[in-house]
Amino acid sequence: QERLVESGGGLVQPGGSLRLSCAASGFRLDYYAIGWLRQAPGKEREGVVCHSSSGAGAWYGDSVKGRFTSSRDHSKNSVYLQMNSLTPEDTAIYYCAKCWAGVGGYEYEDWGQGTLVTVSS
Repeated sequence: QERLVESGGGLVQPGGSLRLSCAASGFRLDYYAIGWLRQAPGKEREGVVCHSSSGAGAWYGDSVKGRFTSSRDHSKNSVYLQMNSLTPEDTAIYYCAKCWAGVGGYEYEDWGQGTLVTVSS
């Protein structure tokens, strides 16, 4: 069974940093573009990153560009999201998922259970 499991969320102060992890089981991550999307309370899900499998780099949403960095470690079948300069607006459940560039923007599927990030003083 293919699964993605996110971890690393928690409570962080504004301006702080957090690193999320996403471990895959049942399939090889290096076959897929993998990204992150988030859902804040009362809001729709928002795609924030889609990282290609081919070494072509990653797309970042405008709201996180310059602050978030995606990385992949295929030896561990995992991807990571380094989040810096966090603000309360980054508070959300973060999910990792398979992703691709669709007609109207990046699309995501098969996300995991998510990990909660809370940015608050």
